Amino acid sequence: MSKNVTVYSSDTCIYCHEAKKYLDSLGVSYTEKNISKDMEARKELMAQGFMGVPVIVVDGETIQGFDKARLDLLLK
Repeated sequence: MSKNVTVYSSDTCIYCHEAKKYLDSLGVSYTEKNISKDMEARKELMAQGFMGVPVIVVDGETIQGFDKARLDLLLK
């Protein structure tokens, strides 16, 4: 079963690059919302109460930061 995954990221965020690389290594498809380039994505993220990235949403469950263990649980 495919999961709906969204990654809020920025160009300069090392943890964002690591999270995307990890998802790619697992073959997980995701939608990236780059807040460095997309002001609507930035507003969307701030409206949810987040000021930093990465924020990863898996089927409605939100992970702040690159929490590999929690990501693995939600991707099962």
